[in-house]
Amino acid sequence: MTGAPSAVVDAAFLVAFPIAASIIGSIVAVLRPPGPKTTSAVQHFAAGVVMAALAGEVLPDLRNEGSLIWAVAGFIAGTSVMLALGALGRRLEQRQKSPGSGIPVGLLMAVGIDLLLDGILVGLGASLGARQGLILTIALTIEILFLGLSVTINLTRNGLSRTRAVATTSSLGLLTGLGAVGGAAVIGGASHQSLALILAFGAAALLYLVVEELLTEAHEHAETAFLGAMFFVGFLAIYVLAAL
Repeated sequence: MTGAPSAVVDAAFLVAFPIAASIIGSIVAVLRPPGPKTTSAVQHFAAGVVMAALAGEVLPDLRNEGSLIWAVAGFIAGTSVMLALGALGRRLEQRQKSPGSGIPVGLLMAVGIDLLLDGILVGLGASLGARQGLILTIALTIEILFLGLSVTINLTRNGLSRTRAVATTSSLGLLTGLGAVGGAAVIGGASHQSLALILAFGAAALLYLVVEELLTEAHEHAETAFLGAMFFVGFLAIYVLAAL
């Protein structure tokens, strides 16, 4: 694991890519949003990328810490937080179903917390090492790209101008930077028990991201062999990248 000052610098560099992804996603959403099939294909790909990052980088490091009790506690905490955020998001989405109903403040709060957690995972990767930081950043950048796209579409449907929608989503993306730098600063000096707790929390968050968000949304479009294959293409891409 890299030292705290070095990890903070690395995290600040790496998190620039997810922040840029949130901005790009918001701009694409107002200029030329992708069709359902393209969206589903990239969501399958992103799910494979995140799953490979989880299986190849986070879980092996978690096992090496050798703190089973702390790992279980972190996993339970991470699962609880993500399930609570998911339930909150669904409830707020149901309240905000009618178009032109104004700024969905509650939904933006839930998305902001999600982006803050994503930033912490980038900081976690930077603290673990250059390879782990790069792979986690790639995985989360793809996820945040589509999060920015979907949030911006939601905002425009609720009556915001395209400019305000892009500005709002881009501002939310900055929370990723806050989470990454703050997370790297804290994790850099963490004990083995604390690191096991944080790694397990991150593992639960990534697992939830794959199973309950990316794949769930990807399967809203009619499944084909091509779309299913994109998951394995994403997984293989990260596996090869880690091997190189």
